[in-house]
Amino acid sequence: MSRIGKIPVTVPKDVKIAINNGAVLVTGPKGKIHLSLAAGIVLEQKEDKLLVNRRSDQKQDRANHGTVRAILVNMMKGVTQGHRIDLEIQGVGFRAQVQGQKLSLNLGFSHPVEFPVPEGVKVLTPKPTEISIEGVDNALVGEVAANIRGLKPPEPYKGKGIRYAGEYVRRKQGKSVTK
Repeated sequence: MSRIGKIPVTVPKDVKIAINNGAVLVTGPKGKIHLSLAAGIVLEQKEDKLLVNRRSDQKQDRANHGTVRAILVNMMKGVTQGHRIDLEIQGVGFRAQVQGQKLSLNLGFSHPVEFPVPEGVKVLTPKPTEISIEGVDNALVGEVAANIRGLKPPEPYKGKGIRYAGEYVRRKQGKSVTK
């Protein structure tokens, strides 16, 4: 039995759960999320607890057991508190600004880079060198953050580029003069 999968998921008071035919809809004050369950996973709701069980002991069902439970916990957190990832931009002249549903980035290229913000994610720029990504779906927030960081990842010599807040970039020594 999966150690993580057998722990019941506590449902907050302001969250509603609808389970139908292998799908779960979680609704809360921040929004709603839909999850299609794997074939071997069954959910039971008992009062304010959600129990994740598996139909068989096959390898794939055992692998999905704890994963589905962890995803459900992230869904509960997303509809109540939301998920947030902060990015930092470092480099002379590098900046970002939100224009409607697009994020416009000046990253040292000959043109500004336009990043379309997907539905369900909110992108804010409190400062020109900071980007904040917020949303209900943890996977979508992480994917958007990774795609934005992928436009100009931090390089190891000067450290210029987009990085996660608090990320340590290992620096390399530049060219050394030999005699």
